[in-house]
Amino acid sequence: MKYPHFEDLPIWQKARDLAKYIFEITSEEPFSKDFRFRDQIRSASGSIMDNISEGFERSGNKEFIQFLYIAKGSCGETRTQSYRALDCNYITLETLEKLKEKTTEISSDIAGLIKYLKNSDYKGSKYK
Repeated sequence: MKYPHFEDLPIWQKARDLAKYIFEITSEEPFSKDFRFRDQIRSASGSIMDNISEGFERSGNKEFIQFLYIAKGSCGETRTQSYRALDCNYITLETLEKLKEKTTEISSDIAGLIKYLKNSDYKGSKYK
């Protein structure tokens, strides 16, 4: 694989940027006062980058693909929670659009990496 570390993966970097953005918007009132919802969306967005890194570190394509699917699910969860945040008047429509753009791009990138890994002859360093 051309990326020696998960930190080098563009999708991990995008997921990190999303988690940071989620943290920023959930630190503002009234979002910051809804502790359960705030923690839930922070957890979902953080789970994207966490699962990308965990799968990468497993050193095998099969496991990496499995964790990428989990990351993709967390990305969808973050996107749907963004709609809830709008409905609760915690974020603006502009912020929702930015979150939709970020999560849709990350989800698409994850799907592309899954497809690449499924079609790759490289099975990971675990199987050398």
